[in-house]
This record gives sequence, structure tokens and C-alpha cells, in this order.
Amino acid sequence: MNPAPTLAGKRIVVTRPAEQAGKLAGQIEVRGGIAVRFPVLAIFDVEDAQPLQAAAERMASYDYAVFVSPNAAAKALAVITARRAWPERVVAAAMGEASARAIAGFGVTRIVTPSSGRFDSEALLQRPEFAESNISGKRVAIFRGDGGREVLGDTLTARGAQVDRIPCYRRGRPGLDAAPLQALLVRGEVDAVTVTSSEGLRNLLAMLGAAHEAALKATPLFVAHRRIEEEARSLGFMRVTVTGPGDAGLLAGLEAYFGK
Repeated sequence: MNPAPTLAGKRIVVTRPAEQAGKLAGQIEVRGGIAVRFPVLAIFDVEDAQPLQAAAERMASYDYAVFVSPNAAAKALAVITARRAWPERVVAAAMGEASARAIAGFGVTRIVTPSSGRFDSEALLQRPEFAESNISGKRVAIFRGDGGREVLGDTLTARGAQVDRIPCYRRGRPGLDAAPLQALLVRGEVDAVTVTSSEGLRNLLAMLGAAHEAALKATPLFVAHRRIEEEARSLGFMRVTVTGPGDAGLLAGLEAYFGK
């Protein structure tokens, strides 16, 4: 039985990376909406794979392995499991459910995630395993993209852990033809835009260009984290809605908004 057509006729831009856009776009479409896929981040292999390969060889020496995103899990675990079986003593940690599913797909069974309903570094740090009394002296590998926030590694280090930050992918701006989306904005035919990272939001602005900035900023924007909302408002977006986390949160936020 198909869901109710709660988004009937609404044209909604999905900015997730191309490999990750299918779920949200599909859920929009089965509710009668029109999903416009416009990825604002592209995921590439790291230029120097040696740190990741070295980490794979010494995996058994870690107590925890943190994967900051589904991309981190997919890229890192492909390398790790090609070289060795996952060490059973090592506990995997994920920011959210999508990352946990990606980790489990490689046969890892000991996975911890935030229990507070939030899915970010601060929420993961609230886990009892990462309290200072428990993490001090432990070895932690953080698998992540190039750059990004440092709060997780810095906090674990301050709590006495030995932390290795291991880049396993790099982010870039896709070489995408923006003309179709620009034309939709000019005609006022975009009902909503979804964005899942501050970097992606900045890329979106750059990809569409200054001539379309006003139309974009006047379009309802749906973001999955308060931090992205703050970035959006600082950039001049006027109609920002913060939803629950992940695709499910974005979808629920869209349905609530358009069901008014």
C-alpha cells in the first residue's frame, strides 16, 4: 500500500551525494512529489591511501573505530576487510543509523550509536563508553573525510584517549550542469530544497551562482541539524525549517510543512 500523496505536485530539490540520494528521492516520489536530484557534494578516494592502509594493518590495536558517515564506513571498511577480518575486540561507533547500517553491511556486529536522538559528534560523546573515566588510555581510530569538524577527536584526546584521525575519502564540488535547476528557480517552480551539511549549502550557492541567489534564498529550505540552520541564516536564507535527523526527519518535516 502506497503512502498518502502528502507531497503531491511539490517539486523538491534533493542535494545529497548522487550515491545517497535514492532513498529520500524515492520517498518524495511515492508521496506524489517531484524529486529534483542536484548533488552538491561528490565523494572521491583519498589521494594518499597509505594512512588508511596502515590503519587497516593495525586495526587490532584499537579499542574503538569511529566512522563519521556512511561514506567513511564504506570507504574505510572496503580497504580494511580486503586486508583482514574485522577484529572482534574492536567496537565500531557510528554517528547515526545510516552509518551503522553501512558498518553492519561489512559483517561488524559490535556497533554503538548515540542514544539521545541526535546524530552528531556531541551526541556520540555522551555515550558512557566515551566518558573520561572509561576512555582514558584507550586507542581510538576516527575514519573521516579530509578536513571536517575536530570536536570529536579533540574531546576524546582531552579525555585521555590516544586518537588517530584517518582520512578515507575526500569531498569535492560536482561538475554538474546547473542550468535546469536555475531555470526552475527563475520560473518559481521549486517548492523546497533539502540540505544535509553546511559545506553542501555553500556548494549549492556557488553552483547556482549569484544571479540565482535571491530566488534560492527565498525558497523554503529544510535542514537536518541546528548547525546547518545557523549557517543558512547567516548566509541570508529567509525560510529555514529544522527537521529531525536523516532522511526520515527531512521527509517528516516536508510532510508537516506542506500538510498545513
